[in-house]
Amino acid sequence: MFLASAEPVDPRQLPAPFRPRSLPRRMVATARHAWVLHRRALKLAMAGVVVLAAGVGLYEARDHISTGLASATDLVQGRFASAGFGINAIEISGQRLTRERDIFALLTMGNGNSTLTYDVDKARMRLEWLQAVESASVRKVYPDRLEVAIVEREPVARWRVAGVTYLVDVQGRRIGTTDGAFGELPLVIGSGAADDAQVMIRALAQHPDLKAGIAALSRISDRRWDLIFQTGLRVQLPEQGVAQALVQLAQYQRDYRLLDRDVTVIDLRVPGLVALEPGEDAAAQIEAERKAAGKKRS
Repeated sequence: MFLASAEPVDPRQLPAPFRPRSLPRRMVATARHAWVLHRRALKLAMAGVVVLAAGVGLYEARDHISTGLASATDLVQGRFASAGFGINAIEISGQRLTRERDIFALLTMGNGNSTLTYDVDKARMRLEWLQAVESASVRKVYPDRLEVAIVEREPVARWRVAGVTYLVDVQGRRIGTTDGAFGELPLVIGSGAADDAQVMIRALAQHPDLKAGIAALSRISDRRWDLIFQTGLRVQLPEQGVAQALVQLAQYQRDYRLLDRDVTVIDLRVPGLVALEPGEDAAAQIEAERKAAGKKRS
């Protein structure tokens, strides 16, 4: 219903009362508007501030916390030990290459002195750091004993390089040094010899007559092998076709006893060809025969 005297008016032109707000009320209103519009971001920011403050507090108190934990651990360990659960005996089996003092040092490294709190998994992992150890198991026998079983890598050869002789496993990994023990194992010499030793050892195993008199296998430029016999004889093998060269050498040994003759070098590096370097006596005899043959012709 409209009044007869009513006229259209732009509401923007109407006067509005001015009600000034106090500063606290304006701040509250602004905060409410910000919370409604940016609630998620503000919650994340507040959580970040809390985490940061907690981190700073823990960092500042780290020394006190560490001291407290250490004191508590020592107290618990001492009480367990006094109650009859202290570690009084360690039984070790399976070690032959590994020194017992190294095993004991790793077993007692920060693991406590009570069977109730001793960490066998950590002790096992430490033992498997040792070069000669393939695997290890550590078992607690209550109330006061540890049983340790060591499985070591199996040495298959001795490797001499830079004046040191190492024991190596089937993969060529060093598992310790030797000062004359394990003399029954093949001796390989030279840089890179350990990596390829097993292949050569298996090839020689097919020829017992050749293997018996060998003193060492020498790796030449990490490409091929020389067989060094106890008599000083050196047999030079080719880079490729080693198996065929060994078959040929074994045949010459059966037919002509070539390895037993007065020669210093047998060169098999060229397939199908055998070159010999005679020893001093054989060389002198050959030279004398040449001179005699020359006199007859004259």
